[in-house]
Amino acid sequence: MNGSHRMSKRITILDLAKRLNTTPSTISRALRDHPGVSKSLREAAKSLARELNYQPNSVASGLRKGKSYTIGIVVPHINRDFFSNVISGIEDIASDNGYKVMICQSHDNEEKEKQYINTLVSARVDGIIVSLGMNTEDCSHFEQVLNARIPLIFFDRVCEQMDVSRILNDDTEGSFKAVSHMIEMGYKRIAYFSGPEYLNVYRDRKNGYLKALQNNSIEVDKAIIVHHDLTQETGWKAAEKLMKMRNRPDAIFSSSDFAALGALLYLRENNVRIPEEVGIAGFSNEKFTSLVNPALTTVDQHSNEIGTFCAKQFLEEVELNNENYVPRKIILNPRLIIRESTKRIKE
Repeated sequence: MNGSHRMSKRITILDLAKRLNTTPSTISRALRDHPGVSKSLREAAKSLARELNYQPNSVASGLRKGKSYTIGIVVPHINRDFFSNVISGIEDIASDNGYKVMICQSHDNEEKEKQYINTLVSARVDGIIVSLGMNTEDCSHFEQVLNARIPLIFFDRVCEQMDVSRILNDDTEGSFKAVSHMIEMGYKRIAYFSGPEYLNVYRDRKNGYLKALQNNSIEVDKAIIVHHDLTQETGWKAAEKLMKMRNRPDAIFSSSDFAALGALLYLRENNVRIPEEVGIAGFSNEKFTSLVNPALTTVDQHSNEIGTFCAKQFLEEVELNNENYVPRKIILNPRLIIRESTKRIKE
């Protein structure tokens, strides 16, 4: 009975001190082999700690040092390959350096994002790495992170007005490459799926689309530029609308693979041949893009490398202890992956 009671209660340094009739600080020093504590007490403390299966409370010791050895990560969705790969990249570097990660997903909801930032600041994490939710128009809730002197790093969807480190892709270039390739394949009327333009990524991707049209003297038609939340469902609905137009597009470029997938499934179900009649390309290189039929042309965003850069920026900022730290903007060059969904023989 006594043993099971002991199992259910976490043994603390106070319990050890009571048993050995001394103070918790003496026990703490004894367990660390401090020479100021007699050899016999050091041995007795270690032996009792083993017997009672004492585990030091790393959170408590971290707080005493003013560190929690935890990095908070806030992302819109953890079930997207892009975000899960970024998290994986952060985690690899973090754990090699003795840090744990705490992952929060905002589900693209600004209110949830605010709550998580409050929680992470209250938990005194050592750093916060964020990609903004799709509905986040106002960045004022991040000011408290800077006020608490916690390193803040943005990736992909970033707060442009804040002077902190940012890791991104050249989204304009990524779109430009994809749309230029579609034009090379002979597509002349390319529709575009865009997200909200107050977010840097969607504004930049749209600029790349417009630049490619301009470079090829193709007139921009606003009727085939569709703004929505870039889910599979909205991609399906947008494709349905576009295909019912009298002068329908012969290609769709989506700033998200998920909306591109929705469009692809609609076209397939309605016997529109891809890529012969309509070409499709997406953005992000989600895992499913190589598995669907036809496989989807997309833009790869170097997700794992982004995570690595985020973690390294955090470590650099922590090392400089907020002194003389100059925020950095790292821009990666995305890679176009050409697959069957746009490979048609030019007319």
